[in-house]
Amino acid sequence: MRMRTTTALAGVAALTLLTGCGAADMTKQASPYANAQGARTVTLSVQSWVGAQANVAVAQYLLEHELGYRVDTVQVDEVPAWDALSQGRVDAILEDWGHPEQEQRYVQDKKTIAAGGDLGVTGHIGWFVPTYFAKKHPDVTNWKNLDKYADLLRTAESGGKGQLLDGSPSYVTNDKALVKNLDLDYQVVFAGSEAAQITQMQQFAKEKKPFLSYWYTPQWLMEKVPMTEVKLPPYEEGCDADPEKVACAYPVTPLQKYLNAGFAKEGGKAAEFLKRFKWTTEDQNQVSLMIAEQKMRPEEAAKKWVDGHESVWKQWLP
Repeated sequence: MRMRTTTALAGVAALTLLTGCGAADMTKQASPYANAQGARTVTLSVQSWVGAQANVAVAQYLLEHELGYRVDTVQVDEVPAWDALSQGRVDAILEDWGHPEQEQRYVQDKKTIAAGGDLGVTGHIGWFVPTYFAKKHPDVTNWKNLDKYADLLRTAESGGKGQLLDGSPSYVTNDKALVKNLDLDYQVVFAGSEAAQITQMQQFAKEKKPFLSYWYTPQWLMEKVPMTEVKLPPYEEGCDADPEKVACAYPVTPLQKYLNAGFAKEGGKAAEFLKRFKWTTEDQNQVSLMIAEQKMRPEEAAKKWVDGHESVWKQWLP
C-alpha cells in the first residue's frame, strides 16, 4: 500500500481487464467509455487489497443494478493506475492513499485527471505487533526498544535479524529506509501480497507467536487479530520527502477518489454517482470481512451490504 513516497514499480504492471469474456490486455486498448462517448460503460481500477475491492464491489453493484451501466474492473498496481487513468484506460480510482508526484503531474499540470472527493475513510500505515505480545512486553511498542526483541522476531527468511513483515513489493512503503535510518537490527521480508501477509499473521496468531508487521487501518483483520501500533518517530510535514532519508512515522491519510478528467465532465450519472460515493470505515470493513473472511464473492457481499443500507447509498444516486 500506499503512501506519499513512491516505490518504483515494474514498468507496465498488471493491467488486466476483468469482464464476462475473460481477461484482456489493457495496455493495448482504451476504456470502452473512452472509445464510445455516451456508452453506458464504466471501467473501474481495483487494487489488490480487500478494502479497495470492497469499494469497487459496492460501486459496481449499484452502477449495474440502480443506474443500468455495464462495469468493467481492471487490476492495476497503484502508480500504473494513475497512468491508466490519465490515458482514459480506466475511468476511476476509488481509493488512493496519496501519490503527490502523480497528483502534481496529472491533476495540476496536465489536467487529465480530476479529483473525485473524499472516500470517507481515513487510512494510516504503521508497524504493528499482536496485542497479546504487546501486553506481555509493553515496551515493544516503542521503536527504540525493538532491537531488544529482534531475536524473538527472527525467522528463517530474515537472515539472522528480526523480521519486519511487509505485504506486496508493489505497495508504497518506507520500511527499508526506516530500518536503515533508525539503525534497527531488522530485515524487511515481503509476503508477496496482502492475502499472503494475512495468512502469515493468522498463523502466527494461532500459535501465539510474536511478529512485527507493516500494516494499515482500516483493515478487517484488526477485528480478528487485535494489533498494537509501534510508535515510530513522530510524523511531521515533509519528513518523508526524501525516500532515502525517511526516519519518521507514516501520516494519517484521508483516502481520495480520482476520475479521468473527460469522464468527470461527460460521464453522466455514473460520474456523478462516483463523486457522491462516500462511506465509513465501518461500512468498508463490513464488506471487506464478507469478502476476505467469509469468502463471499464481491458481488454477493456488495448485495448484502446494499440490502441493509439503503438510506446510505440512496444519497449517492444522481
